[in-house]
Amino acid sequence: MIRSNCTPESVQQTADINYSPIRPQSTRSTPELHGTTQERQPHDMEVSQNHIRIHVIEDVGQNGTSRNQVITKDPVSQQRGATVSFHNIQYNVTIKSRSCKKKSITKDILVDLNGIMKPGLNAILGPTGCGKSSFLDVLAARKDPSGLSGEVLIDGAPQPSNFKCLSGYVVQDDVVMGTLTVRENLHFSAALRLSSSVKQKEKEARVNHLISELGLSKVADRRVGTQLIRGISGGERKRTSIGMEMIIDPSVLFLDEPTTGLDASTANSVLLLLKRMAKNGHTIIMSIHQPRYSIYQLFDNLTLLVSGKQVYHGPAHDALDYFANIGFVCEPHNNPADFFLDVINGDSIATTMDRLQKGEDLELDDSDTKQSIEERLVEEYRKSIYAQETKAELECILRGKDYSTKPKSRTITYNCGFFHQLNWVTKRTFRNLTLNPQTSIAQLAVTIIMALIVGAIFFGVKDNQSGIQNRFGALFFITTNQCFSTLSAAELFITERKLFIHEYTSGYYRVSVYFLSKILSDIITLRTIPAVVFTCIVYFMIGFKLDAAAFFIFMFTVILVAYTATAMTMAISAGQSVVAIANIFMTIIFVFMMIFSGLLVNLESVMAWLAWLKYLSIPHYGLTALEINEFVGLTFCGNLSDQLISNNTQGIICTGEQHLQAQGIDYSTWGLWKNHLAMMIMTIIFLIITYIKLRFMRKFS
Repeated sequence: MIRSNCTPESVQQTADINYSPIRPQSTRSTPELHGTTQERQPHDMEVSQNHIRIHVIEDVGQNGTSRNQVITKDPVSQQRGATVSFHNIQYNVTIKSRSCKKKSITKDILVDLNGIMKPGLNAILGPTGCGKSSFLDVLAARKDPSGLSGEVLIDGAPQPSNFKCLSGYVVQDDVVMGTLTVRENLHFSAALRLSSSVKQKEKEARVNHLISELGLSKVADRRVGTQLIRGISGGERKRTSIGMEMIIDPSVLFLDEPTTGLDASTANSVLLLLKRMAKNGHTIIMSIHQPRYSIYQLFDNLTLLVSGKQVYHGPAHDALDYFANIGFVCEPHNNPADFFLDVINGDSIATTMDRLQKGEDLELDDSDTKQSIEERLVEEYRKSIYAQETKAELECILRGKDYSTKPKSRTITYNCGFFHQLNWVTKRTFRNLTLNPQTSIAQLAVTIIMALIVGAIFFGVKDNQSGIQNRFGALFFITTNQCFSTLSAAELFITERKLFIHEYTSGYYRVSVYFLSKILSDIITLRTIPAVVFTCIVYFMIGFKLDAAAFFIFMFTVILVAYTATAMTMAISAGQSVVAIANIFMTIIFVFMMIFSGLLVNLESVMAWLAWLKYLSIPHYGLTALEINEFVGLTFCGNLSDQLISNNTQGIICTGEQHLQAQGIDYSTWGLWKNHLAMMIMTIIFLIITYIKLRFMRKFS
């Protein structure tokens, strides 16, 4: 018999809960899981364990954007998490064929999933490739909408378009800034994810409370750790990631395989923390691969998937009895999670004995047997009392509801203004550089070494015929060196790619904020300072023109070459995920640019259909500007007789202007500054391309 309480009153309690933004100072009665009601606001946040409690409520401002406001009051009853229901979830992807025919194949990832996740610890279990992570991403509104159908409801209402900013999501690979301490990471999350109207003391109280609740008090002021910096343990790092999401006290917390990479004891401690949070009223939904028995006992609700299909959805403590009733009995002392996976894969003792009783040959290919077992498990579940009860409960939620107002797009809302975000993200970026100075020190050290080498090779150039060639060669080397030294910018957006995607989709900051903070930090520390140091060393060692104006124009040109090359490197690498690939592309491009710089080939002799390539060459503009700045006003025939000078057959160049004319260079004032203008325009274009690639980077899995 189906146990359904689908009375008009229960339908009203279950389905009439609205998740839409509300006005400040308005309260309403929100049904709890078991039918009791209490007064609460959305997104309650407990700031102090004994004194205050923060309530974050969504408010729609005059500009139509959503923001959070905060009120405080004495502790009240525990917050209840949201109920997440999913209806007829289907998800497929189109795989392009590698054959020449270019046919595409549609693969089903999730097939007709239905169920309810209530406050408590909800686990999604299944073998590798069964669709656990995809299912979790669908529930969290972090999946690519293309190929996705079905409905996910929060407390009986459609997911808000900014649901991923209102919920918490802990990714499988912890994405926290390793150079910062645990406390600093939590402060960063609080500063950007809580409304700017929240007082700093309240944010600090929230952070301190979380540190205590997460058991991080002893390591609160230790760095998280990087490959070069020894930090906290894996379990502490995972708890820090959880704390970053719990700052907003979300009604739903999603975790993608939180025990991956942790030892058994550490994994157990993390799950005990999640269980404690679940008992406090939060809805915890997580995917997990193969938990130990002590962890399995903590689950309140279990969803088993095989090939994207449900084979069980119900109370975790009823799962063994359910499988026993359909003919799969768990052996004594066997881990239930291992047993379920064995049954799904056709490796359990019960499955083997069943095949022997049917007279099947165990040596035969197991693929057909596994497929038949999967089909049987799916069919058994669809006929089970659990599936029927779930269906009845989902019908109660849907009854009388019109979902034509379902959000058509997913948006990201922010709780802080642009300049507040820019301030915090820039401070974190510079602090990261300060605490992890290896890159900056290496860049500066290499710059000094290269400057000394170049200065020694071309030391004290003379004002004679050999001085023309030496000056030309030195200027060419300086220009190309500045271009190749910017290859380090290729990793600027690649190394933090996962961190950026997670924080952006969670509503920490705007793309423009992250973009500007990275540009400012890279330009000042890795481009401007090394370029100034390089100029000061080589200019006087080589013995270039002793004129203040010429010196500062030289420095400005070198810096501008570095900026332009850096911008181009960023534009190319922003869409890449592997640093090596970006470096290969940049090296090839710079080599071609060198050819059209003006030294290796006389640009006046290049065929017309190739001559236009010089206008795309950064070294061409840099070298031309440096030549004009250095050669104008110089003479190289001071020791030669007038008779020898007047003999044009010797091909002697006596002035810098003659050299520039031979190169086809316009050495007028406009001829000098038009090169700087060209590099500025190229820099702006490349930066715009970089921003566009970051803005439209694929942010869904």
